[in-house]
Amino acid sequence: MVKVEDCPGFETFGEDVRAAREALGLTIKALAEQVHIDPRYLSEIELKPTIPSIPVIVQLVRICRLPMERYFSPELYQGSSTQRQRVSHKLQLCPEKYLPIVEATIDGAINMNE
Repeated sequence: MVKVEDCPGFETFGEDVRAAREALGLTIKALAEQVHIDPRYLSEIELKPTIPSIPVIVQLVRICRLPMERYFSPELYQGSSTQRQRVSHKLQLCPEKYLPIVEATIDGAINMNE
């Protein structure tokens, strides 16, 4: 199995999967069923520095709406703060119907600072 330290960008993969799974309201068992893997394996991915196979990564990224470039092009994220990365990920998980509210809030905050 490949080591996380040999794959820059994957340091937070398991934590990101867990956070996304919880944000989506999925149990480990439910997500594992969607990815067609054993729940124990998914638990290991979330809790240990484990890099799964490419098909499992692709399924987890797709279902959890994770930014693929974070893991395969980490240099794109190096300039971003941890908070900016978290907010960006949460925005990816945000249901479409709430995006106008988020946008209006951001626009209002920008206008207040001008």
